[in-house]
Amino acid sequence: MDQKVIVPVEAVLTQCVSLPVGYVPTPSAPYRQHRKQAQLTLQPGPPRLNDGSGRTLAAVPAGSRMLIWKQDPSVSELGTRKAFVPGLILQGPRDARITFGEPGIAQVSPNAFGDFIVSPNTDQFDAVHTFAIVRMTLTMYQRALASIGTPSPLPWQWNSASNTAPLRVFPHGLPNVMNAYYSRSDTALKFGDFIPSGATERVYTCRSLDIVSHETGHAVLDGLKPQWLLSNNPPQTGGLHESFGDLTAIFLALSQLDQVEAVIAQTKSDLHDKTFLADLAEQFGLALGRPNGLRNADNDIKLSEAGTEVHAISQVFTGAIYDILADIFSHERQPQVEDDAAVLHRCGDYLRGLVLRALLASPNLAASYADVANHMLAIASSDGKAGYLDFIRSSFTRREVLSTTLSAGAGVDMGGEHTAYAPGIVDEAGAVQDRRACCGTMNHAEYSTSDQELDAERAALAAWCRDYACRTE
Repeated sequence: MDQKVIVPVEAVLTQCVSLPVGYVPTPSAPYRQHRKQAQLTLQPGPPRLNDGSGRTLAAVPAGSRMLIWKQDPSVSELGTRKAFVPGLILQGPRDARITFGEPGIAQVSPNAFGDFIVSPNTDQFDAVHTFAIVRMTLTMYQRALASIGTPSPLPWQWNSASNTAPLRVFPHGLPNVMNAYYSRSDTALKFGDFIPSGATERVYTCRSLDIVSHETGHAVLDGLKPQWLLSNNPPQTGGLHESFGDLTAIFLALSQLDQVEAVIAQTKSDLHDKTFLADLAEQFGLALGRPNGLRNADNDIKLSEAGTEVHAISQVFTGAIYDILADIFSHERQPQVEDDAAVLHRCGDYLRGLVLRALLASPNLAASYADVANHMLAIASSDGKAGYLDFIRSSFTRREVLSTTLSAGAGVDMGGEHTAYAPGIVDEAGAVQDRRACCGTMNHAEYSTSDQELDAERAALAAWCRDYACRTE
């Protein structure tokens, strides 16, 4: 019987290091050690001007990896994950369109690999996370326009040929404030933080993907439709702005395959089951004692139930779009042929572009839900999506946005049928927006007529003083 010979590992490793570079045995631990040792002896080659196919290599990094909350700290199922953000990103972080410059937070420098990976629950993490979500939101909508042949960069409201100033981001810009807002006069997004009643742990609104993307949505839409944010519009126009913020959070989640896969697993492909996709700003909602987040996109609110309160009105439009998403996804599903996550990702991509194009096509002032709904029908028809028209019509009809009556002379001809329908419920003449329950953007004084009202009161006081002085002289 042969005796086993035991060879020390050190001897094997030493022998492997001495093997020629061309030696290729079966992969093993000793071989991996040999490869590492051999690579240490290699000298860097000359810089390559192309990759061998004639294509010139980029002179700047392709992008950076950033650690972000995929929803917010309360959605533990997703937690934090790395996201790849393409483009040149410098210390801050900052790029050509978005900059971080909050004085109380030290700027974050990229590591040796050009990435921004810092520990969660720190000021630097908040800076990186917030920048990443704003950047991903802007890129998402730019891609939506590029897909229909409009590759122009989306402007911020103040941008012009002589003003290309970026949007400034302040993750801790509103200490001890239960809100966040976009300000065009400050060219900034500012996020609050607070300690909920009866709690000890501080909630940072900047750590919520939903809240950051919502406020960025206001900034994006303000660049495209500057008049819509002003409070002298009818209530439905205000509802479109607030709804666009919520839909932006939903569309951003649907643009990320890992989140889409989580939605499919969580709901078993039934989007009307409870899901983080429909629950918006979960951590903030929990702080207020609400089990479905700050708002729930999967709702059944009708226009007749919303009144003039913009927060409630916005949920009518958001709920209609969410129902359309669920219907389109159910219609397109073929689980034996294609993975449900891939289908939902594609459906979200199309619906995002459809909504954006319909908003752009709507009036620049006093736009109504019916305006947007009719444009969605017309655009879907021209896209060859005839199978989606019933979903769009029925969703907006249930919500009392559209009636079942065709609007004479205002439709778009599609083989004898017109896609333009008369509005269901319209804003009353002179109706004033009630913005009291909305986000900080909608409540910001710069978008309201409050200063004009104060000026009118001061003018009345001045007139009374003049008249009184005349009577007493």
